[in-house]
Amino acid sequence: MAKQSIFGRISTLMKANINALLDSAEDPQKMLDQLVRDYSNSIADAESAIAETIGNLRLLERDHQEDVQAAAEWGNKALAASRKADELRSSGHTADADKFDNLAKIALQRQISEENEARAIAPAIASQTEVVDKLKDGLNGMKQKLEQLRSKRSELLARAKTAEAQTKVHDAVKSIDVLDPTSELGRFEDKVRRQEAIAQGKQELAASSIDAQFNQLEDIGELTEVEARLAMLKTGGTPPAAIEN
Repeated sequence: MAKQSIFGRISTLMKANINALLDSAEDPQKMLDQLVRDYSNSIADAESAIAETIGNLRLLERDHQEDVQAAAEWGNKALAASRKADELRSSGHTADADKFDNLAKIALQRQISEENEARAIAPAIASQTEVVDKLKDGLNGMKQKLEQLRSKRSELLARAKTAEAQTKVHDAVKSIDVLDPTSELGRFEDKVRRQEAIAQGKQELAASSIDAQFNQLEDIGELTEVEARLAMLKTGGTPPAAIEN
């Protein structure tokens, strides 16, 4: 039953669709790690079962060979006893000839018994041989499947690392994208522009203040001229006429 259970587990794992399992898994890497463990454990169990089955098969083959060899030996003994009986009978020793004929019959009975035992073992040998062959095929298939799993795992890890690297590169490129206002460079440029605008505002404010001061000087000049003309009027003088353009 244990061997049948192991063989059934091998068949189940052999039929497993790895790609379908990975597609349905929430975490493909954990799924692959678990599958690798399951296959490794099943392979170890299968190797143990196959070793035991092969051992039993070799014992059956040895017993069969011993039965075949014993049958052949008893057949040779029967032949030798029969020939001896013929020799004795031809020389007139009938009693001794009958004795050897009886020995030949006993040897033939033993031969038949050994042949029957060998014949009875043959189906068990054939059955065990079939089981061993199937287990070996299943074991080889599982080893190939295990290599496929390990390759898939390596491929998946490589793809994950590549995706991670691509994400980092994308983020790095995005951080210096001059066209992206949300990038680091874009934010720095906006800060510089604001500082430039503030500086320009201060310059305009300063220029406006200077113009006001000059305007004030012109106003003071005009008042001074008025005061001068008024003084001349008071002293009886004639103020100068306005210059015509």
